[in-house]
Amino acid sequence: MTDELELLRDWDADAAPLTETARAKARHRLLNTMARTERNTDAAPSRRHALRLATAVVAAAAVTGTAILIAEGADEGDRRDRAERRSSTETPRMGNVSAATVLNGAAVQIGKHEKTVAPRDDQFIYSKRIIKETERRTGEVKTYEDVNWDSVDGSKRSLTMELGRVIWEEPLGKGEGVWPPREWSKLKKLPTDPKKLIPKIIGVGTSSKPLSDFTPHDWYDAHFMLGELLKWPVLPEGLRPAAYEAMALAPGVRAIPGVKDSAGRTGVGISYPKSPFAQGKYLIFDAETYEFLGFRDERTSASGDKTYTQLSHVVDWAIVDRLRQRP
Repeated sequence: MTDELELLRDWDADAAPLTETARAKARHRLLNTMARTERNTDAAPSRRHALRLATAVVAAAAVTGTAILIAEGADEGDRRDRAERRSSTETPRMGNVSAATVLNGAAVQIGKHEKTVAPRDDQFIYSKRIIKETERRTGEVKTYEDVNWDSVDGSKRSLTMELGRVIWEEPLGKGEGVWPPREWSKLKKLPTDPKKLIPKIIGVGTSSKPLSDFTPHDWYDAHFMLGELLKWPVLPEGLRPAAYEAMALAPGVRAIPGVKDSAGRTGVGISYPKSPFAQGKYLIFDAETYEFLGFRDERTSASGDKTYTQLSHVVDWAIVDRLRQRP
């Protein structure tokens, strides 16, 4: 399977090197495509399907050197930001904690307890996730138990679920990849130094831009990709703490107190850097121990007339030998 981080570099060996601007445009179009796909489906496609599609999009954008940045819903985002700031003042006990304190605390917390388990390429990653979804206008709540069996190296069919809907994913084809990579050998190559991990992710393995030159779009891209990395339950030792510490480096990331997860636990939400595609997206941590609790997200129905708040957390995972095998 082609290494996702080298797809752009190997796209055309005879082509002139991409400029940093062209590469940034391609990368942002990748993320915008995924964000639009997730926000405008009644049952969002599986994680791997979305990221597999995006691989083709970024390669095409890199070759043409053109991309369009869609900036929808900025007014709504500003209103939400103001509401969140008001909420912060209403919860003084947790209101003073900073995003960096929570994320760095989470890195320390997971570093003390993480266990390294290396799956074989021929195995599957089993995971069970609870999603509680609330329709914003009516307040109707539905709870889903999604169970997934992901082929580690992508060479076998995978079974995934999204909001109770079963999705069969065919083996990866030539030149296709997923983010984060599933093979242990590729995950091991990712840096555990936070400052090196960020450009490795957003530069598709080729960027030499220093963090001091990052644009707001770069930081949003980095946060998005780090979030996707953290959703994967099996990571080499040191990589998960590095991802938390890398998030703490992003300017504009805020701590939102009083956010509940899908199990009803109240914690601190860590927002994405400001972007129209980051509205309502949080990572949720325990306010005292900084243990990671889950995710908050939003989606819009295909018709555009309904908006849903999603709370999710993983309740179980394991490395198994067969499809549909449970621990």
